[in-house]
Amino acid sequence: MSLIVTIYVPSGIVMASDSRQTVFIQMQNAPNATPIPIVSSDYVNKTFLISKNNIGVSAFGETFLGGIPMDFYIQKFEEEILQIDDTVEKVVDKLLMFFKESYPNADTSFHVAGYEKEGKSSVPYVYHINIKRNEKIRLNFSYEMKKVVYGASWGGEGDILNEILNPVYLKDPFGNYNQIPKSPILWDAMPLQDAIDFAVYAIRTTIDTMRFQARPKTVGGPIDVLLITKDGGKFIRKKEIK
Repeated sequence: MSLIVTIYVPSGIVMASDSRQTVFIQMQNAPNATPIPIVSSDYVNKTFLISKNNIGVSAFGETFLGGIPMDFYIQKFEEEILQIDDTVEKVVDKLLMFFKESYPNADTSFHVAGYEKEGKSSVPYVYHINIKRNEKIRLNFSYEMKKVVYGASWGGEGDILNEILNPVYLKDPFGNYNQIPKSPILWDAMPLQDAIDFAVYAIRTTIDTMRFQARPKTVGGPIDVLLITKDGGKFIRKKEIK
């Protein structure tokens, strides 16, 4: 399991992820029992920079395909499939097709983010895609208002973030649900440093909260943070091989 977070504000896009890989083991002497979650590594890469296109990719869901970590597939995808002039949407379409060919039923999801030049302006694009459902959704655009919007999206073990950020409703004695007031986050006014700090906070808070809950500790390890701006992409935080 995983947690990835993507923050999109006017100055750039921040993509962050944890590093824990959890596998489920079926006990041989209890074939009908619930599989046991086992932490197999705290050093898995889930956020990637496709450097020749300056596009970020984060993976969650089923990411241990064919017994091979996701970074093998992303490297293969970048080397064999992508062209240097591929736009963000083209990368999204190619990524869907790439995994559909080998793992059409994999419940694997991605956030894909980058910038495209439209006239004189660099426009941010942030997509969510899912292989199994053949799903493709642009996250940072309101088709109703016909404009780019700013905010945060996450995938994987997001229940703790949902409790913190999403509206909460309280049922009154008459059976009506009333929204409890909650202070908003001003994504449109958020500086880039705050977006980076929020991405780390979101994953760190999830890790720390899980520590005290009676549940599998499926989010953990180092936190990787990738920054994408109109000028390119770079890792702000990245675990190193020593």
